[in-house]
Amino acid sequence: MTAASTSSLSMDSWPTGRLLSTAARLVEHSWNQKLAGVGLTHAGVIVLDVLSATEEPMSQAMIAQRVRVRNPTMGKTLSRLEARGHIRRQPSPSDGRSHVVSITDLGARAIIEAHEVDRTILTHAPVDGDRLRKELQTIVVLLASSAREITSGDR
Repeated sequence: MTAASTSSLSMDSWPTGRLLSTAARLVEHSWNQKLAGVGLTHAGVIVLDVLSATEEPMSQAMIAQRVRVRNPTMGKTLSRLEARGHIRRQPSPSDGRSHVVSITDLGARAIIEAHEVDRTILTHAPVDGDRLRKELQTIVVLLASSAREITSGDR
């Protein structure tokens, strides 16, 4: 969907969820186009962010939980990252049947480049990027805590 075709639609009547999901898809598409030169996707950046924030290697299941995706989905993302040399999988020291994942030097350099892309993604949009980030963080925190309450109430 182009900016021209989007602006011709009356988005005033769109529910907030539709606006959020449309904006998220468009931002992700733009990110993926810009990240292709680094050999990453938006999903890969998220994984590298998680791995770069920890000193210890992590299991695939733990990464999937932190990123809020299913384990098989995470497996596909990790396979792409491993093929590009951004991560390393090795047998777990505590359980030889499973593997742990760590970021490589190449992955650490790629995440720095990806953060540069992030800083430029909305530069042409007439919005306050810092304010938008804060509002999105509030939404994520509130919805995540609501999801935990619902899930714990099912037990």
